Amino acid sequence: MDVNAIASLATQLSQQKLAQQLDIAVIKKTLEVQEQSLDSLLGTMNVALEAPPSTQLPANLGNYINTTA
Repeated sequence: MDVNAIASLATQLSQQKLAQQLDIAVIKKTLEVQEQSLDSLLGTMNVALEAPPSTQLPANLGNYINTTA
């Protein structure tokens, strides 16, 4: 094997390793952002479920669904 070929192969392997590390870092960051979004969404849902209704609606409201419209 030629010295230049060995150097070229080493460079290619190094570039592939760097590209894989970059891909992994991007995936990890994406997962972190999704986790933060999910935490925020769940927090919002908990607040919405715990909050009392802002207006008192009539007892008959919401009992029927108009399926012919």
